[in-house]
Amino acid sequence: MLETRGLTASYGQFKALFGIDMTVAAGECVAIIGANGAGKTTLLRSITGVLRNGPEMILHRGDPIGALSADRVMQRGIAMVPEGRRLFPSLSVEENLLIGGQVRRGSGHWSLDEIYRLFPILRERRHSPGTALSGGQQQMVAIGRALMSNPELLLCDEISLGLAPVVIRDIYAALPTIRASGAAVVLVEQDISRALSVADRVYCLMEGRVTLSARASEITREAIHAAYFGEAA
Repeated sequence: MLETRGLTASYGQFKALFGIDMTVAAGECVAIIGANGAGKTTLLRSITGVLRNGPEMILHRGDPIGALSADRVMQRGIAMVPEGRRLFPSLSVEENLLIGGQVRRGSGHWSLDEIYRLFPILRERRHSPGTALSGGQQQMVAIGRALMSNPELLLCDEISLGLAPVVIRDIYAALPTIRASGAAVVLVEQDISRALSVADRVYCLMEGRVTLSARASEITREAIHAAYFGEAA
C-alpha cells in the first residue's frame, strides 16, 4: 500500500534521511524504532507531505505522492497522530474530533459514535476544552481526530511519550480495533518492547539510515543493540 524508495529529506543544509526503503502492506502494523535524532519523525513528516520530496520517492498504491501537499496526502487516506498531540486549545473535545472529519473518505467505519465507543471517556468529556484533559485523554482525542478522516494508513508518532503505564496500556489496547477497521498502522515508538508486542514488522533507523528490517517475531535483542549503536552487542 505504501512504499518509500531511496527517500531522502533535509532541513536546509542538514540532511536527515539517506535513502530510506520501506514498505507497508494493507492492514499491517509497522514499527519504526531508533534513538532520538535517528530520523523517525522526519520519515513520517515526509510521508504526510509536511516535507516535500521527489515524487517517486514515496508511492501510495503505486502512485507517486512524494511531492504532494499535506492536505492532498490526507485526502488519499493517510492520517497522522503527531507527537505532542497538538489539540486545538480553544475547541472542545468533540470539536477537535469533528475537525478531523472535515477531510473524510466516503462513509468509512469511523464516526463520532465509533470514536466514543473506542474511548468511552471522551464521550463523558466531549464538551470539555481539550486542555482540561489529562495527557492520556488528550492522546485519545488526537488518535480519534485522525481516525475521523477514515484513513487506510494511520501514522502514530510517539503516542506513549510521557504517559503513565496504565494509560499507555489503554491506548495500545485500541490498536487491534483500529486495525480491524481496515487501517494499516505505522508506529514510531521509543518503547521497543511495546512496539514489538503489536508490530508485524520493524524498521530501525540510525542517523537517517535503515539499520534493521525484520519481522517483529524474529528480532533478537542482539540485533536491536547492533542496529541502535552500529556495533555488535
